[in-house]
Amino acid sequence: MDQRKADEQLAAIRAKVEAGQRLSFDEGVFLYDHVDLFTLGELANLVRERKNGRFTFYNVNTHLNPTNVCVYRCTFCAFRADLKSPKGYVMSDEQILERAAEAERRGATELHIVGGLHHQLPYEWYLNVVRIIHQAHPQLHLKAYTAVEWDWFARLTGRPTRDLLAEFKEAGLGSLPGGGAEIFHPEVRDLICEHKADADTWLRIHREAHQLGLRSNATMLYGHIEKTPHRIDHLCRLRELQDETGGFQTFIPLAFHPDNTRLAHIPKPSVLMDLKTMAVSRLMLDNFPHLKAYWVMLGIQTAQVAQSFGADDLDGTVVHEKIYHDAGSDAPQELSVAEIRRLIEEAGRIPVERDTLYREVIRTPERWQTGRTLQLV
Repeated sequence: MDQRKADEQLAAIRAKVEAGQRLSFDEGVFLYDHVDLFTLGELANLVRERKNGRFTFYNVNTHLNPTNVCVYRCTFCAFRADLKSPKGYVMSDEQILERAAEAERRGATELHIVGGLHHQLPYEWYLNVVRIIHQAHPQLHLKAYTAVEWDWFARLTGRPTRDLLAEFKEAGLGSLPGGGAEIFHPEVRDLICEHKADADTWLRIHREAHQLGLRSNATMLYGHIEKTPHRIDHLCRLRELQDETGGFQTFIPLAFHPDNTRLAHIPKPSVLMDLKTMAVSRLMLDNFPHLKAYWVMLGIQTAQVAQSFGADDLDGTVVHEKIYHDAGSDAPQELSVAEIRRLIEEAGRIPVERDTLYREVIRTPERWQTGRTLQLV
């Protein structure tokens, strides 16, 4: 593309962004492939501040991965273990409840629950994880199981996923995480995770969750074998479902970590790719209220800078994260609230503790409670 045409197209895109108009697939590809990083940051920050001002959100949370034994063998995964592997584990009810009790002692408002698809555990085992935690610690919000896991539950039971979601909601499920989306396009998905839930299944399960009143997150795994059109296709499909349901809360671009995977020969995404992906995602996902810079995958410094490239959330304290650390993440296992607030304030933003549903958390020495939802648009 010659420079004159590129300048004209960028000017047209800038005008649409400033007017709050939707960008097309082709415009998304152009932004990714032909626009410099700092211009992308300028445009993404305009959208970010229009939606959330100078606020950056964080939460106090803990991760729970009840088992790492998994029937699938995704090429990008370093977390999974075979049934008889010395690395494999299944947590007992006592261990699960102790993790939840630890989370509550730490002042966590959320428990993030995902794991492997164990060959021999029944559906009731997964349901029991949510039920016993909710009964013992009803104030903890339980964000549990990716769409891939919900699809597995349907295969185990022969029941519709909508019915399973409703049963879990009654047992204490609060919302769904966004994992398992990877890349929707079959050219990529069939190569990196061919046997697990496909894109249509992932989207259908999140649609059903939204219809039941459950909110959810969305993700995209980038920096492996996918190309720009695959990323933009992924964002457009998420945007289309959000138009339909309005049930997505935040989008999290996930940087691929190659260590200890079958794609270990691929270099880790660069900081430039991380920030470009964040910015283009913010520009394309005009109907998503929040974008998260997940510091566990991006690294602390990149996540801090990402606040000027479209991100308005840094996730949280994230105690006991295993999935991305097994794949080579060199980020700490957890951050303190003081450290998170410092990272936000150093970037010129205003830190706001939120709960899972983006309501402000108000703390006293004895307890915490939720306040107003902080979102401008």
